[in-house]
Amino acid sequence: MSVSVPHTAMVLAAGLGTRMRPLTDTTPKPLLKVRGKALIDRLLDPLVAAGVQRIVVNSHYLADQIDAHVLARTDVVVVLSDERGEVLETGGAIAKARGLLGDDPIFVLNTDAFWAPESPEPFLALAGAFDPVAEDERLLIADTGQALGFDGAGDFFLQGGDRLVRRGSAGSAPWAYAGVRIMMPKLYDGLAVERFSALKIWDELIPKGRLAGQRLDRFWLHVGDPKALADAEMWIACHGG
Repeated sequence: MSVSVPHTAMVLAAGLGTRMRPLTDTTPKPLLKVRGKALIDRLLDPLVAAGVQRIVVNSHYLADQIDAHVLARTDVVVVLSDERGEVLETGGAIAKARGLLGDDPIFVLNTDAFWAPESPEPFLALAGAFDPVAEDERLLIADTGQALGFDGAGDFFLQGGDRLVRRGSAGSAPWAYAGVRIMMPKLYDGLAVERFSALKIWDELIPKGRLAGQRLDRFWLHVGDPKALADAEMWIACHGG
């Protein structure tokens, strides 16, 4: 059965990378390399392989470097969303770019984590499972026991098979947001272009049962600080990729 892959993806590349200092003093975090390959490309390569034809990329910190890097790609159409004036976080960035995203489902990607082995299958699985009649967003979620570099307590529980519930006051949760999701852009219709997190939208969807989770069937590498970057280098060197 063929999978309907989104035509467009939004790539969130505007973060300040403060936890990655001093490495990010002169290089934006998405362009830091693991085994010679930029973090952003470890997501864009499988994204394009999955069939995405167009990416909207936001930039703020060291924006000229980000813009030049993505515009150099010849395998996908690149549209820039300039956030030099103010970093808008994961929700405000989409509100600002809303006019560039169309009305069909899109992928949204962070740039500080990737999976191994690198392949388009997680994107295809996410798109194949997404049902816009029953849900508004489907998040790729990683098993915290099959991850490297993630030092949090976990983000979500699963209920009723694939519906997501926030960890809340629980000491830990087994699933972490893996930094990739598929969503309906209409969720951001009419929202003010201001600084806010996508959590605001998710917290509205959860009580309605409209936020779903898709389990990542790969090892997940979260690269949040210099130690995690070094650990990812070592892991990829040992396992290939």
